[in-house]
Amino acid sequence: MEDCIIMIKEEAQQRKTFSGLLRVLDQRFEEVAIVAGFLFFTILITLQVINRYVLTFADIANINVWSEELARYVFIWVSYIGAALVIKKRANINVDAVTRILPVSFSKVLNLVSSLLTFVLFYILIKGGIATITMQVTNHQVTPAMGIPMYIPYLAVPLGISLMFFRTLQNIIADIKEMSFQSIVLGIAITIILFLPILLVDNINATLLLFAYFILLIIMGVPIAFSLGIATLVTTINSQAIPLDYFSQAAFNGIDSFPIMAIPFFVAAGVIMGSGGLLRRLLNLGNELVGFFPGGLALVTVITCMFFAAISGSGPATVAAVGTMMIPEMKRQGYSVAFSAAIVAAAGSIGVIIPPSNPFVIYGVVGQESVGKLFIAGIIPGVLIGIILMILAYSTSKKNGWKGNKDRIDIIAVLRAAWDAKLALVVPVIILGGIYGGYMTPTEAAAISVTYGLIIGLFVYRDLKFKDMYNCLVESGSTTAVIIILMAMATIFGRFITIERVAETVAAFVLGISTNKVIVLLLINIFLLFVGMVMEALAAIIILTPILLPMVSQLGVDPIQFGVIMVVNLAIGFITPPVGVNLFVASGISKVRIEEITRPAIPLILGMIVILLLVTYIPEISLWLPSLMR
Repeated sequence: MEDCIIMIKEEAQQRKTFSGLLRVLDQRFEEVAIVAGFLFFTILITLQVINRYVLTFADIANINVWSEELARYVFIWVSYIGAALVIKKRANINVDAVTRILPVSFSKVLNLVSSLLTFVLFYILIKGGIATITMQVTNHQVTPAMGIPMYIPYLAVPLGISLMFFRTLQNIIADIKEMSFQSIVLGIAITIILFLPILLVDNINATLLLFAYFILLIIMGVPIAFSLGIATLVTTINSQAIPLDYFSQAAFNGIDSFPIMAIPFFVAAGVIMGSGGLLRRLLNLGNELVGFFPGGLALVTVITCMFFAAISGSGPATVAAVGTMMIPEMKRQGYSVAFSAAIVAAAGSIGVIIPPSNPFVIYGVVGQESVGKLFIAGIIPGVLIGIILMILAYSTSKKNGWKGNKDRIDIIAVLRAAWDAKLALVVPVIILGGIYGGYMTPTEAAAISVTYGLIIGLFVYRDLKFKDMYNCLVESGSTTAVIIILMAMATIFGRFITIERVAETVAAFVLGISTNKVIVLLLINIFLLFVGMVMEALAAIIILTPILLPMVSQLGVDPIQFGVIMVVNLAIGFITPPVGVNLFVASGISKVRIEEITRPAIPLILGMIVILLLVTYIPEISLWLPSLMR
């Protein structure tokens, strides 16, 4: 009897242990995988650079032969696992300008529709992924450098999408528990209705169908990445212009790119250095440089955002890092909270103009232009925007009586602050010097900056704990996954645009209005400013570059200059409602409503538009520095 009781207790304990393990896996699986993968390919690329220049006498296990390939494949796995975490946290990029003003009950109906539509896309991707892997196994395909079976890296698509499917299902179950039976039926009915046109009517105009569904899905609040994929899938079912198996192949090949890997590294570098002591030292340097002027703290904010822009490559990351410290301090010293939030939001947009810049990486990959030249082309426009914002902040502060926090500049204090911030100031030197000196690719330079940030934070300043590192890498992986899945879906969308010759159609339409370069560029600027108001910058670049770049090239606009024009336009979109990401971040930090921040932001936006026009019509502003590279 006692033996039976002991056995029952042991079984209960095992069940409890197993249940606990499943719970931990459910909560932490993606996070642990992201951190492990991130550390792995960061170390791998860092060793690749070290092997090339430091250990020249010995090749570490022929690392230069296989390291890049292995890093790419691990990156793809991490991206799809990270995408599942994004779904779990409901952190996808979507346009909620319409859905947030709808009744909560109907918003939940649209969320259900979004999930059901996404399930259809997931099914096609999983099915196509399995078919691709079966073919690779049958044909004994291996990777070029390592010679491992090709199906191993390709498994990232069906397995990663399956995990995304599971996380979406969890969200649906949680939502359905809070919905009425009528709402559930309505959601299913809307999903069926959305598919009826393509099933009942043959050969609808493919371009019209593609963009009609895409716009409709965006309005419904479907995440932008999945809107791209679903719109293309719906159009493909109706037109059969491309095989459905292409979807899974594009989901892999569209992100199997070493230059794209610069994005997670720059994101991670910004997050890591923003959470450690490097940012505080940059703030102190900025304060010593300009803190004695009227509106000194506002000027410090702009200067620090320019410094941090040369590290992070991200607008929202710059706002979050600098704003967390500066907005409360400006409030304490009597500044208007709305103005404080507005100047941080505007200055944070410099984060995507001064190199390194994630939008420039995306534009370079999509437009097949040199990322290095795009980086250097953004320096002067970024500095000009910083100067105009400082002038406007100075005049506003003087009018409102917001004084500096010291009487005069102290050169000794400036030099002391510069010396204290030396380890932060050297980051742009590592990144830009490595790229333009020909020592490293942008991706390698970005990886070195992550390694550098971790070493400084963990072992030099020691203000970054291992738990902080874990959280930083999870945040970086999640942020990156959103961008990378967007690129994967945009590859599929872009393929359809190419087949349907959409770029040529748009060019013919616009050039039919006018062939005057000045007028066409003005129309494009107005269009991009509008797009920036309603769409996230990276998504806009991925979607619009294949359409607009061929057209402006016909007019003789340099692709590098157009990249700067595009990014500056969309940087302004960071601070224009309803989808001004920087505004949302600044609003969250300051606890001030978007409408209140928008009012003092208007002069800042107008100042940035002045610089945009200068960049548009004076090519030398963006092309002079790149011309020195030739």
